[in-house]
Amino acid sequence: MADYNDALFRAQFPEFADTTKYPALLIDGYWDMATLFISGVDCYWNVLQGKRLAGALNMLTAHLMVLGINARSIGGNTPGSKQGGFTTSASVGEVSVAKLAPPAVDGWQWWLSGTTYGQMLWAFLDVLSVGGTSVGGLAERESFRKAGGVFW
Repeated sequence: MADYNDALFRAQFPEFADTTKYPALLIDGYWDMATLFISGVDCYWNVLQGKRLAGALNMLTAHLMVLGINARSIGGNTPGSKQGGFTTSASVGEVSVAKLAPPAVDGWQWWLSGTTYGQMLWAFLDVLSVGGTSVGGLAERESFRKAGGVFW
């Protein structure tokens, strides 16, 4: 498992370079939270190792920070809560707000679409999952002909 690297995180995300506003201890706490979601242990085909694992954890850390900071800065909201979706229209008289949910297949994708960092992570993980693999079955089914030269 990778350890938090403050210099690398701030180099990848210079918007968090202010050490007064974003102390290393704060970012390290969000990094630890990110390791609850992403781990290099038992990763399928070890695709999340080394720089890939550090990059994914950095993206998720930035995502968690933005969600956490936004939730705390909005008056009346408890940390961790958010109103999802994109605002499509709003009114003032008789207060009305219409929201459109982001195009997401599941809750994980919807949650990641809440910040640009989450969208980066979503795209990164999507690229790593392209291709897939086959487990089990007969060895000859991995070719165009069956064993012995017979076509399917």
